[in-house]
Amino acid sequence: MKNHATLKILGIDFINGSAADVVDILKNGGLLVVPAAPALINIKKDPDYYNALLSADVVIPDSGYMALLWNMLHRKKIKRISGLEFLINFFNDKEVKSTSDLLLVDPRANEAQHNVNYLRQAGFDLSGEVSYIAPMYKKDKVEDIALLNIIEQKKPKYIIINLGGGTQEKLGAYLKAHLSYKPAIICTGAAIAFLTGQQASIPTWGDKLFLGWLFRCIENPKLYVPRYFKAFQLAVFMFRYGQQQPL
Repeated sequence: MKNHATLKILGIDFINGSAADVVDILKNGGLLVVPAAPALINIKKDPDYYNALLSADVVIPDSGYMALLWNMLHRKKIKRISGLEFLINFFNDKEVKSTSDLLLVDPRANEAQHNVNYLRQAGFDLSGEVSYIAPMYKKDKVEDIALLNIIEQKKPKYIIINLGGGTQEKLGAYLKAHLSYKPAIICTGAAIAFLTGQQASIPTWGDKLFLGWLFRCIENPKLYVPRYFKAFQLAVFMFRYGQQQPL
């Protein structure tokens, strides 16, 4: 049972606190997901993704657009926490850093090397194989016995999944359901790439002003402009369902 303050939006219990609160919660394990606006509009079409969000122990209200819409329409406000803000707090936490008990799940070897280099420079004592290169998963069946076996053997305290939205949440839910112990499973996707320099750098003021989407669109307009334009449908979605589950 969740013992932290939450606010229900579209049937999902979003944490209503601070990034530091999230870090403290995850020290006891659990599944964390960070749904973005473009992904939230697909929850009716992808029930496996929606169920993964519902099974999470912590859901971060990362979407500035969602937070703005909700806060304009409702008396009880949601406090936005970006995935980037959470990761900065997580990687700077002395207890987490001293443990250095991490396993990264990365999409490609190049990203894996950048991520490991960044963490070592940040003060993490990483040795041996700490990165797992994920295969291409089927959309309707995100399972990975090989990864499950590696985790059971290593038993890392923190598993950071750096894959695309819609896939990483399903993988996180799969791991949570099948592991024999309770690690922190952190599904923050490409957020780490903003720290390693592999994606457009987002200044702290830009992140706090909900302008991360703008920096992404400037960096890669062909990819992000259509994605965020589609996300405008979330306004209709939220007005229609509010706190209710759309399924």
